[in-house]
Amino acid sequence: MTTTGMPDLLAAMDRLYSPGGCPWDAEQTHESLVRYLLEESYELAEAIETGDRPGMREELGDVLLQVVFHARIAADDADDPFTFDDVARDLTDKLVRRHPHVFGDAPVEDLHAQWDAIKRTEKQRASVLDGIPAAQGALARAQKVVGRARRAGLPVGTTAVDEHERTSSGGRTDAAAYADELMELVRRAEADGVDLEGALRARIRETEAHVRERERTDAGRAAGPL
Repeated sequence: MTTTGMPDLLAAMDRLYSPGGCPWDAEQTHESLVRYLLEESYELAEAIETGDRPGMREELGDVLLQVVFHARIAADDADDPFTFDDVARDLTDKLVRRHPHVFGDAPVEDLHAQWDAIKRTEKQRASVLDGIPAAQGALARAQKVVGRARRAGLPVGTTAVDEHERTSSGGRTDAAAYADELMELVRRAEADGVDLEGALRARIRETEAHVRERERTDAGRAAGPL
């Protein structure tokens, strides 16, 4: 595995962000780039899930661009500068540290539990739930919470909702009941090793395709015979 393209990429990013480079790039900050990082990550996920190999290659590049862009901005920080090399070295050290069964003599045990335990020690976390992004989608966040709790041997339950509590005025189902049902589905999916977020995205794509096909069919009928 070679990385001969990396120096050229870093040089191009440095030129774009430095004086005399691209005015738009020069105006960007870590904060202004967050939306693009999220968009590119979702586009990469879609390319992977749909088997779009050319798209996957392109979107991996777009995600990598976000990494080098943030690193270039960070290099000019007056208080706490760091570079892409710092990021790469930190990542390498982390990979070695978190895989003692590969780079050390530790036995291969429950890898997920081992990973969680190492992260908890590294970051001095008080809870197995620390570090789960608050901005993550609700479904993905729920599955992450359930997964970490399960690997730590902690119970994850929902408040029981009886038939009286399940309905509100007018016979409408209470929102808490839906939330309980979703959490139960999350627990089942996590226990079965199902990526519920990815499965839902796949089903949404199928639904979208069906709707678009129906729209084309209806439009053809409305147009009538040629």
